Amino acid sequence: MPAYTNDYLLDKKIKIFQPVDGYRASSDAVLLSSAIQKVKTGETILDLGSGTGAISLCLAHRFPQANITGFEIQNDLVALSNMSAKANNYKNLNFINCDLCKPDSTWFGKYDHVITNPPYAKDDMPSPNLGKATAHNFEHIDLSTWLNLALKCLRSQGRIYIINRASAIDEILSVLHSRTGAITIVPLCSKRGQNAKRVLICARKGVHTPTRILPPLTIHGETGSYTAKAQKILREGQCLFD
Repeated sequence: MPAYTNDYLLDKKIKIFQPVDGYRASSDAVLLSSAIQKVKTGETILDLGSGTGAISLCLAHRFPQANITGFEIQNDLVALSNMSAKANNYKNLNFINCDLCKPDSTWFGKYDHVITNPPYAKDDMPSPNLGKATAHNFEHIDLSTWLNLALKCLRSQGRIYIINRASAIDEILSVLHSRTGAITIVPLCSKRGQNAKRVLICARKGVHTPTRILPPLTIHGETGSYTAKAQKILREGQCLFD
């Protein structure tokens, strides 16, 4: 077990353990978790590439009626994530060590919701820290393969939620095209007037509802503090679409 810190999410409503030297969750995890609007009792959520478990922990807090599973290749992060779930008394949440390059057919068509923050630094120099490099840089799997797996894990009419760099939008939409509908694109801007560097995309498998692009979500105001909307999401756990 690596050395770890005891941190918090959603204004200290959620305890999370993270490695001192390695991959640590960013605000992207909380932003992405806010994209899920409604979950029925007993529905299943898969966090594909769960990292330190931040996305799933936020979802377990919001949706105690759901059954949530995280798939993560780094065994140390799986151990810390399960410690976090236990510390928060989330009995509906479990993290599993598995390799997405070796998918199990029992995953396919199993989940009502698949949420994922794939590695995004495709062309960047990998970090010398192995944990960060594994989380941030594709090595044995590319973005299209990752997203195709996510769609396979979804049930018909299930929903997928993705956050990634804005520059990856062509590749993401090429995977979603003809297999999903109700595609919703939310540009994420650090400050008002800046170009979006990231996008949050939601879609529904096997439907044909038209795509829509929503106004950008601006994260920071002029002084650097969170905007009112970002504050409600990142601190209060509000749904992105409320």
